[in-house]
Amino acid sequence: MRIIGGQFKGRRFTPPAKNWPTRPTTDFAKEGIFNVINNSFYFDEIKVLDLFGGTGSHSYEFISRGCEDVTYVDQFRGCVNFVNKTAETLGIEDKIKVVQADVFKFIKRDINQYDYIFAGPPYPLPTLQLIPDKVFEHDLVKETGWLVVEHNNAHDFKNHPRFDNARAYGKAIFSIFK
Repeated sequence: MRIIGGQFKGRRFTPPAKNWPTRPTTDFAKEGIFNVINNSFYFDEIKVLDLFGGTGSHSYEFISRGCEDVTYVDQFRGCVNFVNKTAETLGIEDKIKVVQADVFKFIKRDINQYDYIFAGPPYPLPTLQLIPDKVFEHDLVKETGWLVVEHNNAHDFKNHPRFDNARAYGKAIFSIFK
């Protein structure tokens, strides 16, 4: 895993993920979506939510680029411990709030609104199609904010009323909702 931009550009981390239930976003796909984000947001002004955060790759990328308010959510203890350790190594504990929780339960109880929400669920997650509805139902996206859901071609959100566009990078597809 590599941070591709900002203050920590080039830093590599190797999560002990041999048996983890994660599917880290490839560097190619992450670089592509961050090029889109970079042209739409000022990183030092946004509040970010990273759902199904896994290894924390997206969270570190936002913080590396100047974001000071990131909330990371994952239910797997190994991932949460790794993200806490990495945050300490990078000295960014004050910029990231690490939450161990089921994402759908977290969505129901969270009272915050975010400028940017990233959801990188496991592709075979049976409830993956529900993510946009749940996020918007609980009013987590600010008026000018985005929800980005990473998925594969087994899922299609083009008919969702909040769907704006999709970007494909290899097998990874990022559907953008506004």
